[in-house]
Amino acid sequence: MKEKLVVIGNGMAGMRCIEELLGIAADKFAITVFGAEPYGNYNRILLTPVLYGGKRIEDIMIHDLAWYREHRIVLRCGPEQEIIAIDRDKRLVIARDGSRTHYDRLLIATGSRSHILPIPGAGVEGVIGFRDIADVEYMIDRSRTHEHAVVLGGGLLGLEAANGLLQRGMRVTVVNRAKHILNKQLDECAAAMLQKELEAKGVRFRLGTTISTVTNDDKHITGVVLDDGSELPANLLIMATGIVPNIELAQSAGLRCERGIIVKDSLLTSDERVYAIGECVQHRGELFGLVAPVYQQAKVCARNLAGENQAAFRSIAPATALKVSGINLFSIGDYRGDENTEIQLLIDHARRIYRKIVLRNNTIVGMLMYGDTSESAWFQQLIRDNVDVSRMRDGLIFGKSAPAEAQ
Repeated sequence: MKEKLVVIGNGMAGMRCIEELLGIAADKFAITVFGAEPYGNYNRILLTPVLYGGKRIEDIMIHDLAWYREHRIVLRCGPEQEIIAIDRDKRLVIARDGSRTHYDRLLIATGSRSHILPIPGAGVEGVIGFRDIADVEYMIDRSRTHEHAVVLGGGLLGLEAANGLLQRGMRVTVVNRAKHILNKQLDECAAAMLQKELEAKGVRFRLGTTISTVTNDDKHITGVVLDDGSELPANLLIMATGIVPNIELAQSAGLRCERGIIVKDSLLTSDERVYAIGECVQHRGELFGLVAPVYQQAKVCARNLAGENQAAFRSIAPATALKVSGINLFSIGDYRGDENTEIQLLIDHARRIYRKIVLRNNTIVGMLMYGDTSESAWFQQLIRDNVDVSRMRDGLIFGKSAPAEAQ
């Protein structure tokens, strides 16, 4: 008889793990998947083009309902199928509708949620995060009848939300506490180039400030007051201020948690029958919000579920790419540098190209690319393989296709 594998979470992390598992041990488990959203598995990264109209919901589905049936996976999805408790002694998961399902192995992939700041007045209609299909559908609906949107947070998600709402016809202002946008991925020079390009598209910015109060008519948002005393009209406020790992279920089950669910290199939790992967986990003190390390976790977890028992997860330097139409941006590793690093720069304002390479002991430890990112994969490989670039450093800033005289 097959072992019973239950997966809590029908998102990209959990389903990538199941996809990997099917490729190496398709007959090992009878698999049941629980998801709180009433859909198959979809690509959250592509919610932005859905927002601005470049894609439809059906275009971003990774595994539709037919895929689960084809692979004999029981999918229980929708609000009533959300798992609300885990009984580790009896090895049961309990859904909101009261049903109980037994497991031999459990995989927790509950992901994360938007970090909604407790701003006075924010508990009204029109204040949301940007996390799932429901959020996108709400923003699209709101944009049809309202004019003013404010996005709190000048990170990747905030800029993508701003661009999407702008293309939906709204007047958009991005409010960011830091003095430049993408302050975790870009230096001041690259950020200024990006801001100028977004301003040319119509996005407005208020930097070095944040929202102190949300004004409303008791039911709906009407505007925001910034901490410098100025006011902005707002019929929609998107909080793009980070994510919070969904660990409450694991905590209530007695699993070891800190900021995330603590996992070993094998992706096992403190319970030898329970694995966890994705944005809900904490590995060697690190949390995860990008797809590359999460997919690596999925691969390692699948191999351990299959019985290999030697697979170990190691975090890799995450790369950042912006998904705003017509703008190319790439950032990876330590792009700031310190007294022990050397920096190479290439700035071409006419062509709107910026390239910065940070070197330590003849290896690249970080870089930024803005405008032309065509060789980002090559540079990323140099970083991940810790390649000695001493022989090519004279022409390194020009990339793999550098002219011979620069090599």
